Amino acid sequence: MSSLLYSVGRWAFRARKLVVIIWIGLLALLGGGALLFNQGTDNSFSIPGTESQEALDTLSRTFPQVSGTTAQIVVVAPDGKTVDDSDIKQPIEDTVGAVKEIDGVSGVSSPYSTQVKNLISADRSAAIITVQLKGQMTTVTAETKAAVKEAGADLAKQLPDGAKSAVGGQLFSQNMPSLSVIELLGVAIALVVLILTFGSFLAAGMPLLTAILGVAISMCLIFIATLFGSISSTTPMLALMLGLAVGIDYSLFIISRHQGQLKAGVPPEESAARAVATAGSAVLFAGITVIIALAGLAVAGIPFLTTMGIAASAAVAVAVVIALTLTPALLGFAGARLTPGRRAAARDAKRRRPTGEAEGTAIEHTPAAEPAPAPTQASDFTHAATAEIPPGFFRRWVRTVTRIPIVTVVAVVVGLGIASLPALQLRLALPDAGSQPASSPARVAYDLVSEHFGPGYNGPLIVTGSIIQSNDPVDLMKKIGAEIADLPGVASVPLAVPNATADTGIVQVVPTTGPNDQKTADLVAEIRGKHQHFLDEYGVDLKVTGNTAAQIDVSSRLGGALLPFGLLVVGLSLILLTMVFRSIAVPIKAALGYLLSVGAAFGAVTVVFEWGWLADALHVDKTGPIISFMPIILMGVLFGLAMDYEVFLVSRIREDYVHGGNARRAIQSGFVGSAKVVTAAAIIMISVFAAFVPEGDASIKPIALGLAVGVFVDAFLVRMTLVPAVLQLLGDKAWWMPRWLDRILPSFDVEGDGLQKELELAEWPEPGTQTVAAADGLTVSARKRRLVGDVSFRLGNGEAFVVHGGDRTAALALLMAITGRTHVDGGTVKVAGFVLPTRGSAVRSRTSIVRLDHSETPVDDIRRALASGPQLLALDAADSVTDPVERRRIHGELTAALSRARVEDRPFAIVVSCVDPSGLDDLLPSTVEPTAVDLDDAPRRPRVVTAADPTDPSDSDRAEHGAHLEKANA
Repeated sequence: MSSLLYSVGRWAFRARKLVVIIWIGLLALLGGGALLFNQGTDNSFSIPGTESQEALDTLSRTFPQVSGTTAQIVVVAPDGKTVDDSDIKQPIEDTVGAVKEIDGVSGVSSPYSTQVKNLISADRSAAIITVQLKGQMTTVTAETKAAVKEAGADLAKQLPDGAKSAVGGQLFSQNMPSLSVIELLGVAIALVVLILTFGSFLAAGMPLLTAILGVAISMCLIFIATLFGSISSTTPMLALMLGLAVGIDYSLFIISRHQGQLKAGVPPEESAARAVATAGSAVLFAGITVIIALAGLAVAGIPFLTTMGIAASAAVAVAVVIALTLTPALLGFAGARLTPGRRAAARDAKRRRPTGEAEGTAIEHTPAAEPAPAPTQASDFTHAATAEIPPGFFRRWVRTVTRIPIVTVVAVVVGLGIASLPALQLRLALPDAGSQPASSPARVAYDLVSEHFGPGYNGPLIVTGSIIQSNDPVDLMKKIGAEIADLPGVASVPLAVPNATADTGIVQVVPTTGPNDQKTADLVAEIRGKHQHFLDEYGVDLKVTGNTAAQIDVSSRLGGALLPFGLLVVGLSLILLTMVFRSIAVPIKAALGYLLSVGAAFGAVTVVFEWGWLADALHVDKTGPIISFMPIILMGVLFGLAMDYEVFLVSRIREDYVHGGNARRAIQSGFVGSAKVVTAAAIIMISVFAAFVPEGDASIKPIALGLAVGVFVDAFLVRMTLVPAVLQLLGDKAWWMPRWLDRILPSFDVEGDGLQKELELAEWPEPGTQTVAAADGLTVSARKRRLVGDVSFRLGNGEAFVVHGGDRTAALALLMAITGRTHVDGGTVKVAGFVLPTRGSAVRSRTSIVRLDHSETPVDDIRRALASGPQLLALDAADSVTDPVERRRIHGELTAALSRARVEDRPFAIVVSCVDPSGLDDLLPSTVEPTAVDLDDAPRRPRVVTAADPTDPSDSDRAEHGAHLEKANA
């Protein structure tokens, strides 16, 4: 991976103008698409398959008058008066008549109606006009909403002085989130941190530029996607928040590594390529973890949450791609101007210039004054990446936390455990008008209803069922309504009627508690628990629905999805980190640290939004249950961000350990080398997230606070305190991994070890030669048995290499290793210009292998293998082809392939294995003089293969290599 990103970084640096034009053009194209196709967002929360949703779908067909959303116009009489007074009653009745005429309104209930009860408060001081609309919240047009608001405003003008009125209800229970100046404060803080980190305004502006471009593209994609489906209004805000935070951080990591390498003397182009290869590998891995975690939100099976996760994943993916391509392009424009201390060095040189010397006069310098030469050896790659950082705060910090590591571990675990305790009281619900700012009209109406009628009137339930078999549907519904009215927790039953065709009945139930109260959820559960009773007693299959019941169902489904999602995230972290760090202890430690961070974040959200701590300071208008999808989103996002810091911190420690060999010394050097950039990244993340708390949308505020606290805890307490202490305790055991697990897990080269090896072997084996394949000390093993060992050979262009002997398993293992189809256990191997095993995929794409002993049509198989134009063709068990005609045809195919390669000026060589090399003349091209090597008794000389254990072939070993081959070919 690091080698591929190295090429990407170098290309982007060189083609910087093209890269910038592509991204700007893409933004313009998507921006135009967003303007043309944007259908708007909504705040509908539904789950197909739940009882409430099924009942609503049925009501939309059988009882459309009550299946849509509702609005309320609340009127409160002045002190000393009642709503029965003529100067209040008449305007209310006039408004009822006016609202009935509004397009999109299916019915209006007057508080003075004899059919609907309880729309006037017990003391006759307040009244409610209930407006039933066609369709759900998301389908009611803006014109209808405006007309209802206007009717309420006209009523307010007609009421006597001292009267109160407000328009609210389900239709206005959700408000669209918007940005404020406060959110820009987070970007300003990020800019200050970047300036302090890089010491350059030019370098500081690059991460902001790339992040803003990424966010703009993500927003365009989201608004274009509204053409294909419903997207909640929270989705763009979440994508904006995440895209901005990770976009800044990902570019920060790459530029920071680039600056360190420039300071070490690496030329700008080479430094940009290496920065993308190393820091970019970590960025890619971190981005993948965030994307997978967000996409994992689909595990809940809730459409709006799945859409939210996919949109946020897209924003992170865009941020990753921009960081890996646009950042090196911008580094290309900057050139050497980002070198730390460049201006200071120029000023010092100017001061040292002798008086009267012309600007362009040559000066003789001593060797000590010469700038450090640019690294040309691959070993300089490591030194440039781990340039010495002067001792400071970070060195003192890591020494302190690792001096008595067990004390640090206990203190952090106990402290975060205590901070997580409030999370046990976390309650979940979906937002309603009660969570809006106290000054909003919908919140005013919500509070007036609660005050004069009771909180349950803000969230009535609908109990419905088919009554087609009843002979007296009116009396049946009255009986069902009366029985439900007697249940504890029911304030009133204003309505219990059949529809016009007498096939469906509804009972409107007003709870004694508000929509987000746990007692309301208990009432829903109790009514549903009597399902069999109503079926036996009245023959009616009753279901509980309505906006409140639907929100309860959504919250219940979300709560139930937390455990499987948590297991998915933790399990994923264990697998991914094991791949990266080749360790057992490090992934387990990382996963447990993540759980501590999540617990502390949940605890902070609970104490602020439920207990009310700092509620005024953070502009929390109403305490109560947390938005239902907060925990699952916070877990997914924080997982990805935690893995960011784990990778950037621990990969640097592992890099120093791999090159230095001392586990405990590597903790300090690696920590000091990465702590500065991790600190800057964390502060930027915290600033961006925290900026969405004071003035943010009610749905975003708890998510933003949880992420800000979670990042703080994870970066500074878990990764920069707990992790060094745990690694100090474990020592070398921290990097232990079973050999069998190391073999089966794919390698994710985050530290750039593979790239370093490629740079070291750039001129190997001999500069200027056309070597198709070469090896020194190559070793291949299977099932703890070394099949081939101490292999050394050089295979030039147009040459053939024949491996023969009685051990066919060893021969097959060698051919598969050379063609990149099985693991190379040791030695130095380079095929088609690529180093194995690092560039195995590149080698596989440039080589072909044919097992002739398993081929029914050997000539056709060879022809297909040559069709891709391989640089190396391997033929296993060539002596298994005994038909003279077939052998002559193979000879012809190989001769033609060699001729084509010469005409096309393309390297081509052949490797053949057999038991007895005699008789290959009629198989190989006549222009090739092969080197024959006996596996059973091979002398040590150039182009020699020796087998370590020339024993009888093992069927299991051969089967294993055959399986590897089939998998690779597939």
